[in-house]
Amino acid sequence: MTEYFAQVRRAGFDIGLSTGKLTKAMVEVLSQLPPELPPSKEVVVQHLGLLGQMSKTRDIDTAWNSAKRQVVREHPDRFRLDGKILRLATAMEHRPREKLSAAGQRRLAALATKEGMTPDELLGRLISSWRSAKR
Repeated sequence: MTEYFAQVRRAGFDIGLSTGKLTKAMVEVLSQLPPELPPSKEVVVQHLGLLGQMSKTRDIDTAWNSAKRQVVREHPDRFRLDGKILRLATAMEHRPREKLSAAGQRRLAALATKEGMTPDELLGRLISSWRSAKR
């Protein structure tokens, strides 16, 4: 089926959809995704249907990068950006630190709950106080 649409595009027929409208459609699909589906570009393009199949790969990539940033701004309770990767917010909270041992992770979580904040907020405060003390 995608070969057919590729042939149609090569023949000069295009859907004439801007990347802005494609971005809006992607954000709409992301906001309606059930929590068990991963927020990936393939899933979103599949849910776009004919619009996703007829769009150029270059347009889809540009719209996806914009949609990731926009959906994180609009729904910070559901989505987070981990570098360039869009993840669910609940998956980010329980993700272990890459360069922190298991014991260090437990100590950090315990200290954060004792202080009444998240481990990320605690690390942010620790780093900022370390920088100010270093000056």
